[in-house]
Amino acid sequence: MPNVTAWLKEARPDIVLLQEIKCETDAFPILEFQAMGYHGAVHGQKSYNGVAILSRFPIEDVAKCLPDAENDQQARYIEATVCGLRVASLYLPNGNPLGTEKYDYKLAWFRRLRKHAAQLLIAEMPVILGGDYNVIPEAMDVFDPEGWEADALYHPSTRAAWREVIQLGYTDAFRALHPDQAHAYTFWDYQAGAWPRDAGLRIDHFLLSPEAADRLTGCVIDRSPRGQDKASDHVPIWVDLCYKPIAAQE
Repeated sequence: MPNVTAWLKEARPDIVLLQEIKCETDAFPILEFQAMGYHGAVHGQKSYNGVAILSRFPIEDVAKCLPDAENDQQARYIEATVCGLRVASLYLPNGNPLGTEKYDYKLAWFRRLRKHAAQLLIAEMPVILGGDYNVIPEAMDVFDPEGWEADALYHPSTRAAWREVIQLGYTDAFRALHPDQAHAYTFWDYQAGAWPRDAGLRIDHFLLSPEAADRLTGCVIDRSPRGQDKASDHVPIWVDLCYKPIAAQE
């Protein structure tokens, strides 16, 4: 919490998407975030997974799972409307090891996400699908592409599933603005000195619908929190949209 609240006070984001909160909904420290001016929507799970949305503006029409996944016991998706934006925080399954039910679950989850992402486009409202996708899209997004070819995060089937969502009409916000930037990582393992060696991965992404991509003005990976004491193995990635709420436009 000290790391999280310190970053929020400095960065002052309007909307925050959290993954791997690893607590049940009732145990989420919502009072601390409310004291900082945030509303909250939480989909928690004991000890594992868990996602949340924090916002300085009211959070409306909350959905806590993907359609056709009501029986899924893993808390990996939450979606809501904030000021005319449809925003989702997601934590896609890791999927390792390959050839097991864990990888089958990952691909099935991706298929449900693609189906829902297509439905979201029909309303023609700005949509932001952000979070830990556990997907390395391209070779430039990993420090050792050959060493990751047999991993579920970089397997051809995983990257194909990622492209199927992109091809619906979504934009990878970071690559739209930084198409050639190397070493643009969002994750460094705790093992084998990955952080000092910059042996990282880009697996945290924002996908934007056309209406959101039209407003995209910035997308930056903030590496600074990774070097702190008791740091997360992920770092924040933020997106900036030049946007006015629908009511203000009318």
